[in-house]
Amino acid sequence: MPASRLNQLLTQSNHPPLAPAQSEQFAAYLALLQKWNAKTNLTAIRDEEGILARHFLESILCASHLPAGIKTLLDFGSGAGFPGIPIAILHPEISVTLAESQNKKAAFLREAVRVLNLSTKVHSARAEQLQQKFDCVALRAVDNMPAAISAAISLIAPKRWLAILTTRSEAASIEQIASATAKLDWQPQIPLQAGTEHILLLAQMSAVY
Repeated sequence: MPASRLNQLLTQSNHPPLAPAQSEQFAAYLALLQKWNAKTNLTAIRDEEGILARHFLESILCASHLPAGIKTLLDFGSGAGFPGIPIAILHPEISVTLAESQNKKAAFLREAVRVLNLSTKVHSARAEQLQQKFDCVALRAVDNMPAAISAAISLIAPKRWLAILTTRSEAASIEQIASATAKLDWQPQIPLQAGTEHILLLAQMSAVY
């Protein structure tokens, strides 16, 4: 069962198992993703184990490490909904916006939000067009990371958070790019999966940038 395997992966990563209702949501999310992936290129990882171990696990671990007090979060270039949808499932108190400019992916996100009964918003245009400032902007596997980071920073409220899912080998260049755009207080790197390079970078904005 996908839910039992996902909980096994979480346990191996020292994360508590999902609540039954959350497990049902992730199972429905997986089924919908596999159905759409058969006809639309949502994600390069298509096998169940890969989706669970990479997309779901890393997004859940990201959600568990978000700083306290976040009320609004933007998933910048959401793609198939990572990490935004898992964050919305685990943190229903956070108002999550999924920004995705590709029409087919945005259509999938709207369907996922409906099927999973989430209050998440889908912004089916470029994130840069948003007028709102967010408590946290998250990025994962976006195109043109330097431009995306610059745009993401412009959408973060003062003293709030930037969250980037990346790898250890890319961390230094990402921190350099972001710090050239704004004054940031970088937190220690957070491993996202044992035995891999995948990490979460968190940085808090200065009051003025």
